Amino acid sequence: MPKRPTSTEPPHERAFLVGIELRGAEHLLSVEDSLAELALLADTAGMEIVGETYQKISRPDPNTFIGSGKASELKDFVEETTADTVVFDEELSPRHQRELESILGENVKVLDRTALILDIFAQHAHTREGAVQVELAQYEYRLPRLTRQWTHLARQAGGGAGRSGSVGGVGLRGPGETQLEVDRREISRKITYLKSELEKIRAHRGRYRAQRKRSAIPVVAIVGYTNAGKSTLLNALSNAEVYAADQLFATLDPTTRRVELPGGKAVLFTDTVGFIQKLPHALVAAFRATLEEIAEADLLLHVVDVTHPNALEQAEAVKQTLDELKATDIPVVTALNKIDRLGGLDSVSPALADFPNVVPISALKRQGIEALLDRAQKTLQLSLAPVDARIPYSDGQLISIFHEQGVVDSIEHEEKGVRVRGRIPVRLVERFKPYAIKARRRAQS
Repeated sequence: MPKRPTSTEPPHERAFLVGIELRGAEHLLSVEDSLAELALLADTAGMEIVGETYQKISRPDPNTFIGSGKASELKDFVEETTADTVVFDEELSPRHQRELESILGENVKVLDRTALILDIFAQHAHTREGAVQVELAQYEYRLPRLTRQWTHLARQAGGGAGRSGSVGGVGLRGPGETQLEVDRREISRKITYLKSELEKIRAHRGRYRAQRKRSAIPVVAIVGYTNAGKSTLLNALSNAEVYAADQLFATLDPTTRRVELPGGKAVLFTDTVGFIQKLPHALVAAFRATLEEIAEADLLLHVVDVTHPNALEQAEAVKQTLDELKATDIPVVTALNKIDRLGGLDSVSPALADFPNVVPISALKRQGIEALLDRAQKTLQLSLAPVDARIPYSDGQLISIFHEQGVVDSIEHEEKGVRVRGRIPVRLVERFKPYAIKARRRAQS
C-alpha cells in the first residue's frame, strides 16, 4: 500500500474517477466493478481518490468522449472535490484529452486507464529490461499526444521516464522549426533506440530459452490476473524470496526457480507479469520478449483468486490475453488460490466446476502445494508424445534426457544402439526424429 504523506513527501494527487459504459458493447466487468478496479490502480499509483462518476453512452462523443453536458458536470465535480487529476477508465484519443483539459482547466491533469497502468509499471520496473520495456510503451503512448513543450510532457507522464527526465536534452531548433517538431523528433529517435535495445533483450532471451531446451527441463509459466497471488505461490513452491504484496502489479520482472516434482523430476517455474482487463496493447507489445516465455512454456499454471467476486471475469481476461499471445494450445492447470479466506474446502467446491483441471490451494498458508505439484506432474505426462527410437551408444546424453524428462515403456540394448519406446515432451520430439523407427508396411503380393 502507498505510504502516507509526510512533511518530506509531496502530497498525493487528488484523483476523480470517470467510468464509461458503452451501450451494446461486451464488457467483462460491470461499470461499477471496473471503476472499483480503477480505484485500486489509482491507489497503487499513490493517488488519493476524492470522487467518481460514470456515464452511459451509445458511442464516444468525438470531442469529449462523454458529451458536453457530462463534461460540464465533471468540471463541477472537480471544483467541488478540489481534484487535480481526472482518470478515465477507457483510453482517450489525443483530441479527447485536449478538449477535456481545455474544459477542466489548465491546473487539472487528464489521464486515462492506459496512462495510469504505464505509470504503475514505471514505478515497479526494477531491472534494466523492465525499465526499457516500460519506457518504450510510455513514449509510444505520448507521441501522438504531444501538444505542448517538455513541461507538459513531464506533467502528463505519470512516472518513470516522465518524472526522471530521462528523455535527454532537446537541443537547438533549426530555422522555422517549432518546439513541438523538435519534441516529436526527439521522442521518435528515443523510440527507435529503445526498440533496438529490446531486440537485443529479445535475442538474449531467445538464446536463454534455446539453452533451457537443450537441458530438456520442462518450463511451467505461472499466469494470472494481477494480485491473484502468483509471486506468493512461486515462493511457496520454491522457497524463493520474490517480492509479494497485496497490490496490483507488485512485481513486473520475471523470476524463474527450479522445483522438484513428486516423482523426482525437475521443472522450471517462471513467474510472469500479471494480466488485467483492458491491458494496454502498447504494454503487450513492449513486453513481447518477456511474454514469449509464456508462449513457449510446456505448461501454464493459471492462478485464480477464488475469493474475488469477479473471479470468472478475471479468468476470462487472462484467457483473452493468452489468446493474443497465441498460447492457447498449452496444457493448463488452474490453482484456485486464497482458500484460507473461505473457511475450508467445502466453501470452494461450488467453484471447482467453473475452471479446468483445478486444484484448490492457499499459497500464503502453503496449503494444497503438494497436490498442485502432483497435478502439474500428471498434466505434463499426459501431454507427452509417443516415441520409438534407436539411439546410438555415442549419443548417451539423449538416452539420459529420455529417462529424465520422458516416460520409458521399454528399453533394449541392441548392436547398433539402444532402442527405447515411451513418451517424451512434445518440444523434444525433433531431437529424436533422426533416430525414430518408422513402421514398415509389408509389401503386398
